[in-house]
Amino acid sequence: MNYRNRVYCGLVLFFCTIRVLAADSPNFGQLQIRRLSAAPKLDDFLEMKPDAAWDGKLLQVEGLKQRTPSDGAPVSQRTVVYLGYDDKNLYAVFVCFDKEPEKIRARLGRREDIFDDDSVEIMLDTFHDHRRAYSFLSNPLGVQADALWTEGQEQGFDFSFDTVWDSAAKRTPQGYVVWMAIPFRSLRFTSANPQTWGIILNRGIPRNNEDTFWPEYTTRIQGRLNQEGAINGLEHISPGRNLQLIPYGIFESFRDLDLRDPNHPTYSRRTAQGRIGLDAKYVLQDKFVLDATVNPDFSQVESDEPQITAAQRFEVQFPEKRPFFLENSNYFLTPIQLMFTRRIANPDFGVRLTGKEGPYAIGFLVADDKSPGREVPPGDPLANKHAYFTIGRVSRDVGSQSTVGIMYTDREFQNSFNRVGGIDTHIRLNTNWNASGQAVASSTRQLDGTYLAGPAFHFDVRRQGRSLNYIFNYEGRANGFHTDSGFDPQPGIHSLDTVLQYQFHPEGRHLITWGPAIEAIRIYDHDGNRLNWGYFPQLNFEFPRQTFLALSYALEAELLRPKDFSVLTRNKDFQRASRQFIFKTNYFRQVGLFADFRWGNRINFAPAVGQEPFLAWRTSLDMTATVRPTNKLKIDNTYLLFRLRDRKTGQAVFNDHIIRSKWNYQFTRVLSLRLIGQYSAFLGNPQFTSLPSDKNLNWDFLATYLVHPSTAIYVGYNSNLQNLDPSLALEPDGSIRRRPDQFINDGRHFFVKVSYLFRF
Repeated sequence: MNYRNRVYCGLVLFFCTIRVLAADSPNFGQLQIRRLSAAPKLDDFLEMKPDAAWDGKLLQVEGLKQRTPSDGAPVSQRTVVYLGYDDKNLYAVFVCFDKEPEKIRARLGRREDIFDDDSVEIMLDTFHDHRRAYSFLSNPLGVQADALWTEGQEQGFDFSFDTVWDSAAKRTPQGYVVWMAIPFRSLRFTSANPQTWGIILNRGIPRNNEDTFWPEYTTRIQGRLNQEGAINGLEHISPGRNLQLIPYGIFESFRDLDLRDPNHPTYSRRTAQGRIGLDAKYVLQDKFVLDATVNPDFSQVESDEPQITAAQRFEVQFPEKRPFFLENSNYFLTPIQLMFTRRIANPDFGVRLTGKEGPYAIGFLVADDKSPGREVPPGDPLANKHAYFTIGRVSRDVGSQSTVGIMYTDREFQNSFNRVGGIDTHIRLNTNWNASGQAVASSTRQLDGTYLAGPAFHFDVRRQGRSLNYIFNYEGRANGFHTDSGFDPQPGIHSLDTVLQYQFHPEGRHLITWGPAIEAIRIYDHDGNRLNWGYFPQLNFEFPRQTFLALSYALEAELLRPKDFSVLTRNKDFQRASRQFIFKTNYFRQVGLFADFRWGNRINFAPAVGQEPFLAWRTSLDMTATVRPTNKLKIDNTYLLFRLRDRKTGQAVFNDHIIRSKWNYQFTRVLSLRLIGQYSAFLGNPQFTSLPSDKNLNWDFLATYLVHPSTAIYVGYNSNLQNLDPSLALEPDGSIRRRPDQFINDGRHFFVKVSYLFRF
């Protein structure tokens, strides 16, 4: 039996013989909540205790324990949480004492920009299944953040989730108080009566690197929700009849460079245009959510963080930021990323159904996409044609925190299609080990009529503990595997990746943790060629006041093939080494710093025409300095550098610079102004690279009035300048001619967007 068949049979056997080794999750704490006849207010707790009128009416929780830095130690600053509920809301009031209240970190920032501040959090596992939970957080000024937690997923929290809830907070001479009211309308849960939910309470004290929880959430056990407490006594609650309508209107004026016909570049412009659209949400039987959108505005209000994309061999992934695609996106998460919603660039409509009934969770999405028909010249047969996406996933809970699921995706465009389907699983083995696996197959007919097909596999096993952590990961992709709905940039490989890490915990005044880690990778193609191997030893240090240092070394090799680079007549092997220094600190409240510096060797994947790829000297820097001159102003200054130099002559192959400054002034919790200025310059040496030099200057202005994620007013302006020839004349290679030091405005966009949430 050959290698491929052994892999396939092993994975089939793995999926067919799922054995859950863990017993039911232990009982970490039981709470009995009380129904209230009136709603508590923030002012009732500003004496750092409830007013006398609340004596005996609220559930009181104390005894938070540290997870970090001293696992199991009591919280260093006394924390008391009061809980209660009425017909409409669950209430949580955090009374946070502090012996040094002047050192509390609290800034008035944009929603979800609180993670350098002191904070409190309540997590609610409303189905009490230890799989998913809602997370609600606030800093000491009431600035909100919310997220979905998915157990077993590497990214854990999904902060793209947004919902409607209320918070208020105030600092006091003894610390601070945070009040939360979480509407049952904003949650999904069963129709049982009474209800039992999972619950975790958290307080973060960043100046001490301290994260504390009730019940105790230890690093010695893998997983989070298996360590949750239980809250009992929720009776006669329901989201009720829950219909939400979010109409929006947008007015805009724009001028853009039109490159649909590469032989005749021109400008498209619109002096003024308006459009309206509607997002609708309906909750079915308290558990399922039906979302629909008509003529949606899928323009991004948020700005992508800069990334170096020049001379990258594989596609660079940018995160999704558009609201319709974000809610309940964790229902579609699988080890192989089969849904990457930025593939749906410009839809006219979308429908999504998500929810859970008993042990079954479902996610279903249908949308169209106008962008393929808008990327070709008007006379092209594909002009104004739409692509259509259908994506579905069903999963079933198995045992304690284990899951089995199936997923199917389909993209149809004219006579082409891409269809992918398969099975996935996540298995909790015991208190420290878990495993995940997935097996899928794709079928693709391309626009030119060619047909591709093939399977893809994923398997990983992980250990998480206080000191010892381990990951083994296998990825397999057939040559014919392809996903148009997902993100998977390298088919035709077998990849093995393993990481071993050990941490020491001195927990001293100057050093909290430190330890070594090593990663090893191997990647092969289906002809037996070793495409990559690498060893990556690293030393990690954690110091007080959110200060971290990592030192690493990379020794690796990469094989390039004629099928990847037509200029090659044979396989060509490269060995390279590089060093890395990463430093991050928020030691001072007003200043934060992140720096990632690397130097060594790197392959030039874009040599001059007719040349073969070659090894060059590499220097790169990714640095961000965050300055907070006042409590309301935040300035992020970023500099990215990627430089290659010829090893023989020392001459530059290219220099790629990105300089970005982002200013945000928060007048109140709902009103803010944001200004982003970004300059990028790619300076290529035609002797060594085929990439053209270019310069770009972009300005982005946004005023936001955000009552909550669905009720908002945005006023924005974006202007882009490039060093293009004003006549848009073409070079012999077909690119637009560029001028070294002069800029023209090749795009500008002004818009006003208003949306409002109606809840019935």
